Amino acid sequence: MRNILLLLTIFIISSCKTDLDLQPISSVTTDNFFANSNDFVQGTNAIYNDLLKYPDRCYNLSETRSDNLYAVSDGGVRDWEGVNDFYNDLSTNAYMSEAWVTNYNGIFRANLVLQNLAERGSLVTDTVLRTRLQAEARFLRAFFYFDLVRLFGKVPLVDKTVLAAAAANIGRSPVSDIYSLIISDLKYAADHLPATNGTTSTADTYAAADRGRPTKYAAKGILALVYMTRSAPTYSIDGPGLGLNEWQQAADLLNEIINSNNYAFLSSFTDIFSYTNEYNKEVVYNIDYTSGASPSVGASYPGILVPDTYFSAISKNTQGGLTIRPVSTNLLNSFETGDVRKAFTIQTGYTNTNGQVETRSFLKKYVDITKVPTVTQDWAINFIVLRYTDVLMLKAECVLHGAAGSQTADVDAIVNKVRTRAGLTANKVNVTLAELMEERRKEFAAEGSRWHDLIRSGLITSIIPAWIATEDVQNKIQPFTTNYIIYPVPKSQLDIAPGLYTQNNGYN
Repeated sequence: MRNILLLLTIFIISSCKTDLDLQPISSVTTDNFFANSNDFVQGTNAIYNDLLKYPDRCYNLSETRSDNLYAVSDGGVRDWEGVNDFYNDLSTNAYMSEAWVTNYNGIFRANLVLQNLAERGSLVTDTVLRTRLQAEARFLRAFFYFDLVRLFGKVPLVDKTVLAAAAANIGRSPVSDIYSLIISDLKYAADHLPATNGTTSTADTYAAADRGRPTKYAAKGILALVYMTRSAPTYSIDGPGLGLNEWQQAADLLNEIINSNNYAFLSSFTDIFSYTNEYNKEVVYNIDYTSGASPSVGASYPGILVPDTYFSAISKNTQGGLTIRPVSTNLLNSFETGDVRKAFTIQTGYTNTNGQVETRSFLKKYVDITKVPTVTQDWAINFIVLRYTDVLMLKAECVLHGAAGSQTADVDAIVNKVRTRAGLTANKVNVTLAELMEERRKEFAAEGSRWHDLIRSGLITSIIPAWIATEDVQNKIQPFTTNYIIYPVPKSQLDIAPGLYTQNNGYN
């Protein structure tokens, strides 16, 4: 982490949020940068830069890890193959370092803004703006830490800026301590962020130019997911589950989102992800991208879903997806006949430029072949982190775990609502947790939730071994153990201060 904390000695700002009116600056030290309100806005905007690769990480470390993909390579060794196959030597895998370093870089930027607000916040003369910037920074810090906890379990707790020498002595904190900071930050954000977007900025409304920043309902939604994740089984590891019973706390927050009437269940599944329908009523929180800027602030996630040979086959520029990451047979067979989500989410084969027929399938949600950018990985589509359908189905999950509500009246109604939109018969009664999770699997495939859903539900210890037994026809996947619920600490971090961190069990 010492390396992480050195990254912003020179504070160079760029961001994935072009809506946020960024003006890059250079050769400005953190000691003298924060001198007026605009500087604090720019400093806060810089934190968003570390969300840029979050969707890619969802694909690489959640979708690929799960039973949604049978991601064995068809030539060469890919970083994602070891993730899919439960290798125990992943500490040198590039995906581990990216997740650790990027999240801590974001945390450092958030801490830097928060520290300067505490020390010289009076320079932000608009008190409403000052409070909002603090709430944004705390939301983002919580977001980064939640990602770290779900991926690595125990991590170093750094809630203020520290020098490199001090950072080299900060060990990993218990997961419960990390959660305490996350919850405190999200509660503050929920109390102080604006609720909506409007035409002018007020304490409870973002100006139109600030569209894309988190609202109080985004904070409530992430906080609900935090409570649900803490309530997952511990699996006897230092992972994200603490075995708590916080389903009611989560349900209360989800009901606040529902009762706000700020969001709606769209009648068309495909409209949720349309390039011409961003910021639709389904979106509770998304990460913004815009193509055509320099430096690029477009999305790379759609491009890495798709193998390069497919883009070549349709006469489009390749996007760096390299070879195919096949959808599992298990996921393909889980869709019922007539389910509109299957054709929209999955490309079932194609013929490449050599005339060879590729029979394997790949995920393609967020990919519009009429919108393929000419510049590699510069897609103009936002990534939805939390949407209204998720809120409804998370509420159903809480009810199944004992939160206030009727399973028949609430859970069945929500599941059948989702099925009706998918073009299926609304015939589910007395829906079980396993059935709910199977419906979530089809609804959110390619959105990065599957691995975390399996962990949170407690179903991972039965579903993943059974899936390996039937899916792994090439005998490449290693036996699953609960140690593999989380990932290893990157070796690059272990080497910075030998002996400071202990590697997670089960990994070299």
